[in-house]
Amino acid sequence: MANLLKQPLKLALIQLATGPDKSSNLARARARVLEANRAGANLIVLPECFNSPYGCQYFPKYAETLLPSPPSKEQSPTFHALSTLASETSTYLLGGSIPEYVESTKRYHNTSLLFSPKGELLATHRKVHLFDIDIPGKITFKESDVLTPGNKLTLVDIPPYGLISLAICYDIRFPELATIAARKGAFLLLYPGAFNLTTGALHWNLQARARAMDNQVYVGLCSPARDMEASYHAWGHSMATDPNGEVLAEAGEVEEIVYADLKPGRIEETRKGIPLYEQRRFDVYPDVSKGNIKFDE
Repeated sequence: MANLLKQPLKLALIQLATGPDKSSNLARARARVLEANRAGANLIVLPECFNSPYGCQYFPKYAETLLPSPPSKEQSPTFHALSTLASETSTYLLGGSIPEYVESTKRYHNTSLLFSPKGELLATHRKVHLFDIDIPGKITFKESDVLTPGNKLTLVDIPPYGLISLAICYDIRFPELATIAARKGAFLLLYPGAFNLTTGALHWNLQARARAMDNQVYVGLCSPARDMEASYHAWGHSMATDPNGEVLAEAGEVEEIVYADLKPGRIEETRKGIPLYEQRRFDVYPDVSKGNIKFDE
């Protein structure tokens, strides 16, 4: 069987510190992307809401218009900053997510953008599962007060490496997305995400390792840095896991870049040792990857 990951890939997860000034956030992101490029990264990931503070009160203020694509620089300075950076560094660059406004529907989305080494937009992913939770005495948050969910699963080919899956934060709690992506041939599941101090402590590491272990693929989670003076306290701990669920790299709480070397053959080695893909019983339960799956909005 051919390797899902066709060439070695160096993954960089930028745990960026963000503040209320969008221009400063973009400048800070630029500096860190250039640093990751100098370190030899082939695929560079920024966190969820990397150009703005995270919170329902901020989404409308910081939202940018992405459609029709490409937008003007006035409509989306972040789009053009990412495109220029990807081209300048000749890397794949994932703008973790930004608040998006769609004029035709008057709706807001939490949207990720992936650019090619030539600066071309390869894919967007709108957060499918919105972060609506209420843990008494801990945290109440309802993204759906402002945001509208996306309606598709996002798989992208990044030559010469292979197929990757894009999702955002709360999407990781729904294993169907990961399972479908893995069975469609993805070697890497990427989740820019801003878990908080409650859910992060409970489930961040567990979710990363579970999605990797269940599907025997690489997983990358990229968080904003923790800022205890902000209205929302991100967990941090950006991390990469291998197909066996082992942690390859993990950040702390402050701004930093973590790197992981993804190796061809590691997925196949893992699956040979524990052959889940040969042992599933689709005569007993359905294969979710064969269902009615939406790949377009």
